[in-house]
Amino acid sequence: MGTDRARGAFIPIVLTVATLLGVLEVTAERGANSVPSPASSSWSTSLHEMEAAIARGDLMAAATSSHQVYRAALATRSWEAFLAAGDGALRLGEATQGRDAAEPDARRLFLAALFLARSQHSLDGVLRATEAFVRLGDHEVVAKGLAIARELAGSDPSSQARVREVADRSARAAVAAGERDEEGL
Repeated sequence: MGTDRARGAFIPIVLTVATLLGVLEVTAERGANSVPSPASSSWSTSLHEMEAAIARGDLMAAATSSHQVYRAALATRSWEAFLAAGDGALRLGEATQGRDAAEPDARRLFLAALFLARSQHSLDGVLRATEAFVRLGDHEVVAKGLAIARELAGSDPSSQARVREVADRSARAAVAAGERDEEGL
């Protein structure tokens, strides 16, 4: 039990340090006007490496790969990469029995994805980021994401239908979460 508790405290600390190191590295690279190498922007490869490390129980390698996904997201300014980094943070948190500790990092990454998608006028990106907040149970940001999506959808019927689908799924998730909360009382 003590080992589980130590592991649960260790991984959030590693994630926080890795995030800070990533911010420092990217800031230093931008200050030197360097161009990110293709390897540093390969968030997909790093994400697969993280998944493989989690599968084999190598949590340090998983944390390193998660950090690389984050660095690549910063370098590419891609909403897809920020979503992947947020999902990766949650999966790593689940693997270390520390999902609650990973949620704030994931939330920041999902917010970055939402706002990048909005600035890039990507309805798909806004909807996918909004669904990430549905999974977190953050109903306030879900409402804001849906408002952004409605604005991007404009008068296009198929886009409006996609927004309604996400809104319906969000409502069902909120009802299910409320029922679980009532059962727990």
